[in-house]
Amino acid sequence: MFLVFIIGNMDALDTDSYEFNDRLLGITAAGKPEIIEDGVLFTAPSSYRSVGIAFAHEDFARVYFFRKLLTLAEQEPPPANGKQPPPQYGDSGVLFLAYTPPENIRTLEYRLIVNGLWTADPLNPLRREDAKSGIYHSVVILPEIKRTPTVFDGPEGSLSFHFTASPGETITVAGDFNGWDPFMHSLIETAPGRYSLTLPLPAGTYHYIFWRRGMRLTDPNNRNTVYDKFGNPVSEVVLR
Repeated sequence: MFLVFIIGNMDALDTDSYEFNDRLLGITAAGKPEIIEDGVLFTAPSSYRSVGIAFAHEDFARVYFFRKLLTLAEQEPPPANGKQPPPQYGDSGVLFLAYTPPENIRTLEYRLIVNGLWTADPLNPLRREDAKSGIYHSVVILPEIKRTPTVFDGPEGSLSFHFTASPGETITVAGDFNGWDPFMHSLIETAPGRYSLTLPLPAGTYHYIFWRRGMRLTDPNNRNTVYDKFGNPVSEVVLR
């Protein structure tokens, strides 16, 4: 078994989503850019000392640096003294960066900075020559993005909870509106892997979490996270 560890902050996708993390778990080698949800995942070999990326729509004025993807190998059984040795991390061989383009961008043009040198992406065969400079830009063609519904999109006088996971799962929501009961309100699978539930509620501030496979999770589509009196992260929404 391997667990993926992300080093550094992310300037990009909703990295708490299962689609994104499942893809990270499946990476075995660097490759061409991949479109995941509403963003793009870029990868490069970790044999490079450093990799940055800059985009044409930002006039190549800002550089985003790739992060190293590390793996944590399965731990050996504890020795006779019962003390677990420190975890051992390994290089996955991959550097990565996840980036969410502006909504009005459909052709994403970029260049890499590999070991301090500007270059087109060697793993992306799609390129365009800039007419003014003669320099080649790497290109990613983006699909029309359908925005994921959020808890803020519910009908008046209600909250709509949305969650994305594998098909056929049981997803529940618990919060201060149901006494934090993890069994009272189950989301309905409205499409394969898409779960939703709308609850009529009076105006006020609400805190909630999702339960999936026995784990409590904050809402990946709601950036408003606070902490309860026990120090656990919970999602917050204000219904007006």
